[in-house]
Amino acid sequence: MAGPLDEPHLNVIPRTADEASRIAAVTALPKRFDGPQRFENRPAGAATVRVTPDADAFSQPSGNITFEDELNFRVGDGLFRKLWVSSPSSTRASDGLGPLFNARSCQRCHVKDGRGHPPSGPDDNAISMFLQISIPGTQDDGIEEIEGYLATLPDPTYGTQLQDFSLAGHPAEYSLQIEYEEIEVPLAGGEVAHLRRPTYTAANLGYGPLHPKAMLSPRVAPQMIGLGLLEAIPTADILALADPDDADGDGVSGRANVVWSVEFDQPMLGRFGHKAGTPTVRQQAAAAFSGDIGISSPLFPAPWGECTEVQADCRAAPHGDADDRGFEIDAEGLDLVTFYSRNLGVPARRDVGGATVLRGKEIFYGTGCTSCHRPAFVTHRLADQPEQSFQLIWPYSDLLLHDMGPGLADNRSEARATGSEWRTSPLWGIGLTKQVSGHTNFLHDGRARSLLEATLWHGGEAQPHRDAVAGMAPEDREALIKFLESL
Repeated sequence: MAGPLDEPHLNVIPRTADEASRIAAVTALPKRFDGPQRFENRPAGAATVRVTPDADAFSQPSGNITFEDELNFRVGDGLFRKLWVSSPSSTRASDGLGPLFNARSCQRCHVKDGRGHPPSGPDDNAISMFLQISIPGTQDDGIEEIEGYLATLPDPTYGTQLQDFSLAGHPAEYSLQIEYEEIEVPLAGGEVAHLRRPTYTAANLGYGPLHPKAMLSPRVAPQMIGLGLLEAIPTADILALADPDDADGDGVSGRANVVWSVEFDQPMLGRFGHKAGTPTVRQQAAAAFSGDIGISSPLFPAPWGECTEVQADCRAAPHGDADDRGFEIDAEGLDLVTFYSRNLGVPARRDVGGATVLRGKEIFYGTGCTSCHRPAFVTHRLADQPEQSFQLIWPYSDLLLHDMGPGLADNRSEARATGSEWRTSPLWGIGLTKQVSGHTNFLHDGRARSLLEATLWHGGEAQPHRDAVAGMAPEDREALIKFLESL
């Protein structure tokens, strides 16, 4: 049986010994912070794009894309933005929505290819946020090829995620309700931060009660930039950073999530999603089409999307006309959306040599944040993906799972990820969130309203680093935030 070191989705040209030595040198952590590192201002290497002054900063194609492939990017963008309609419809290329769904298009959740957000008030909807759901499985429900797999099963009535929109004649599955408790956190220098602890309720259930052991976990749509570059990081380089038993004694024990590839029918390294539950960009796109919009594809062929056997009317409803395409989005369309998603460019760094930013960088590194937020990698040499091939990139993530403590725990496992483990979120582009998305909500559920709040929610393996930030002099905390805003 193939293992997680296999990368069937990539056409890899092996590295030479000389290249490996050069890569080790260029990705090593710096010892001095009196100036920027070489190439640091180009976080995606040659694929880096300029910073636009508007909300389109995350919507540009890779900086090194060819003229011919930019056309494919634009067609993929059109499919990403397409508003799907219900069946039967005269617009046969766009029918197949639902019957249950979270949004009518990819862009509705990933607005401007940026981050989603929780509802801002009682009059706002949860279109870029939903609740995942599962129930505990047994050993017999596991995947024997994946050691340490934590088996779960879909809720027998509601499946694996809750949809809050539906077509006429079909009840929506639920409506999301959130209540927040404000928490005061004292900081050094006499300052006080305020965090908000959320409680989630699946209200107005349309198909009866949840399973008694249902586990719910909120998810906000993540930003889309740099996905193809993350996919092109050698699996071996990521696994080399894993330290599940904390052999080096630094208190940080990153673990790889190993998941099942629907596309290649084998275990693979998980890279995408808040718990690294998906191995490739193509599978992530197909899963979103199915679960979020109710659109079938070659990877998830059910025309009713997430409708369960209990939801018989949903399964029996008209679905997209697949006579010509085979699926509501066919392989060609899915490939175009995948190409678009792989090639959303990462904007250049700002103020990379500023004194305050450099001081904040020194604090970030000195506090140990790079134990999880690994600054740099060099991607594979790829025979057929020049945009992602052999690029020095700075995502500030190890793509591994880390125990973040009870404060952030959703108590719901995903493949090998426990209920308190989360994938290290890449930090590139994080300082442009306000410009692109119109808000500064962070973490998997958007509870943090600022980068400081997001930092103060860190617990578990990151507790000492979080405490160090809380105990810093105010000017050092400010410098740290300025560094993060420059990414």
